[in-house]
Amino acid sequence: MKVGFIGLGNVGGKLSGSLLRNGIDLTVHDLNSDLVNDFVSRGAKSTDGPASLMRDCDAVITCLPSPAASAAVMDEMLPEITEGKIWMEMSTTDEAEVKRLGALVIERGGAAVDCPVSGGCHRAATGNISIFAGCDRPTFERIAPFLKTMGRRILHTGELGSASILKVVTNYLATANLVTCCEALVTAKAAGMDLNTTYEAMKISSGTSFVHETESQVILNGSRDISFTMDLVKKDAGLFQEVANRHNVPLEIAPMLVDIFDDGIARFGERELSPNIIKRLEEATGLEILAPGFPPEMTDDEPEEPGYEVIPQGK
Repeated sequence: MKVGFIGLGNVGGKLSGSLLRNGIDLTVHDLNSDLVNDFVSRGAKSTDGPASLMRDCDAVITCLPSPAASAAVMDEMLPEITEGKIWMEMSTTDEAEVKRLGALVIERGGAAVDCPVSGGCHRAATGNISIFAGCDRPTFERIAPFLKTMGRRILHTGELGSASILKVVTNYLATANLVTCCEALVTAKAAGMDLNTTYEAMKISSGTSFVHETESQVILNGSRDISFTMDLVKKDAGLFQEVANRHNVPLEIAPMLVDIFDDGIARFGERELSPNIIKRLEEATGLEILAPGFPPEMTDDEPEEPGYEVIPQGK
C-alpha cells in the first residue's frame, strides 16, 4: 500500500519517519517545504497538495495542530476519496469533528480511523509510542501493519471517535499530573528538601507517574523542553471539557487547570513550553526549581521493537 502523510511537525515528523525508516512507500506533504525536502532526501516522495496525495495513495494520514486544520485539509481531499481509500486522523482532535469528517469519507466509500498517539515525542521518534485506534474491526486489521510500524502498543478502542475521547482523557490526566508535580517540587524546595532526593522519593512511591518520571527531569534540568507548548495544553483541556459537557459531567479540577494555563499563557506566551507552568510558582516563591544531573530533553533508550495489539483486561 502507498501511504501519504500530511503534517511533519514535532509528532508527525517522527511518526512518518518511522514509516520511512521501515520501508513503507511514503509520500509527504507539509506547508514547510524544508521539512518536505528533508524527507525527500531520505527517500520519500513529495506531492503538490492534499488532493493529489489522496488520489495517488491508498491511505492518507493527517497529523495536524487543530480540528480546523484537519477540516481544511479534508475539504481538499474529499473529491479524491473513492472506494477502498483510508483516512487516518492522528491529530488530537474533537470526537464530534472526527465523526463528522469520517462520515464524509465513509459516504464516498472510504474508511475512516482516528488514531492519536500517547507517550511523548521521544517515543514517537523510535516507534515505541502508544497508539489508540477508533474504527470498525475490518479497517483496524487493514491498517494494523502501519500502526505497528509507528508504535509499539496498539489499542483498538472501538468505533470511530472513541480513540479521540480516550486521547483527551489521557492528556487531561497528564496535565493534572504536570501541575501537581510542579506544586510538589516547589513545596519540597520551600520546605528545605534536596530536589534530587525529592525526585527519587516521588519516583519510588505511590506518588509517581509517567509525567513525573519524564517531565520532572527536564523541569529540574531547567530546559523544560518536551516539545509541547501551553497553547496545545489549553486546546486539549478544552477538548476534554467539551466531552464532559456533552455527557453532563460536572467537572471540578479541569476548569481549574484551564485557569492555570490561561494565566501561564498571559504571563509567558502561548508558545511557551508547557512544563514552564512551574514558573508561576517559582516567581511567587522566589525559588529556582533546578537540580544537577538531569537531562535537557527526554530520549528513548529502548530499542525499536515490532508493535503489538493491547487486549483490554477482561476481554
